[in-house]
Amino acid sequence: MLNMSISVAQQFAPSIENIEPLGNGYINDTYLVSTSTKPFVVQKINKHVFTNPEQIMANLEVLNQHIVQANNPQITLKIPRLLQTQSQQNYFRDEQDDCWRALTYIENSESLEAIRNLADAEQVGLALGQFHRLTRMLDAEKLHDTLPGFHITPGYLRHYKQVKSSTKIPEDVFCADFIARYQSINNDLEMAKEQGLLTTYVIHGDPKLNNFLFDKDTRKIISIIDLDTVKPGLIHYDIGDCLRSCCHDTITDQFNLEVCRALLTCYLEEMGELFSGNDYQFVYPAIRLIPFELGIRFYTDYLEGNRYFKVTEPEENLRRALGQFRLCANIIAQESDIKGIIKQLA
Repeated sequence: MLNMSISVAQQFAPSIENIEPLGNGYINDTYLVSTSTKPFVVQKINKHVFTNPEQIMANLEVLNQHIVQANNPQITLKIPRLLQTQSQQNYFRDEQDDCWRALTYIENSESLEAIRNLADAEQVGLALGQFHRLTRMLDAEKLHDTLPGFHITPGYLRHYKQVKSSTKIPEDVFCADFIARYQSINNDLEMAKEQGLLTTYVIHGDPKLNNFLFDKDTRKIISIIDLDTVKPGLIHYDIGDCLRSCCHDTITDQFNLEVCRALLTCYLEEMGELFSGNDYQFVYPAIRLIPFELGIRFYTDYLEGNRYFKVTEPEENLRRALGQFRLCANIIAQESDIKGIIKQLA
């Protein structure tokens, strides 16, 4: 793989000094490439997940053009730019038909796996709010849906039931019971959209904590990355996923209320008048839904033999699912407190 990544990197720059793995994403393979001038990032797009990788590049082009045209000095968030190959293409296909692309590298930055303090949470809320504010005037119809069905929980539930009926892998009693008990929440956001209570805009799609880059010196967020899932959708999926990632104590599977308050406070201050009364109404359902949805996805992948998410051993996706379901249970137990925070901020 390393030899292949070197040869691929040379499609974007003639002289390569070093290549090292970057990040720990579940989907794409990512490398940091050092050259005699500026470093850059090379990624292999997972063709089993993104069947039309050209659409990802097209979306990123549209997003970058919108940012340039917006020219809003109040928005400090940087978005990685696509780098062309030496033959002036936005991506490169190798002999195995794998699709590779290069992006600018945000220097002197770091990603986090866990919130260090409430200031980090405030930064995440500010950055997500800036992203949603920045893209609010971008027509979502200009973007391809790079992952049809992504964040459509009823579809994940249907797929789980299909897999459950045919898998040879023994079911986990806790996971099966939890899904059966709470499956009625699966349509909360999609029903609100159908009823006209929530509107489709541009979403990031995967705003978990380690997709925000912090400046190493100032500890302020300077970029949001992993833009493959940018697409039309409900911003509540972003809000719920961001809070799931940042507020989850992975040791106890508890939902941290203080991190939730800090993050939401800064997010809503940034969004201001763009956040409607209906939007506030569905924040709690989004917070509750996303760990339930992700738990279903992890558990279904486990029952299918781990086809989607990267694993290091067969039961890793089962453990991931258990963690998400326990988090969801804790969110449900703290419903009144979470709703109280949202009411105070409305």
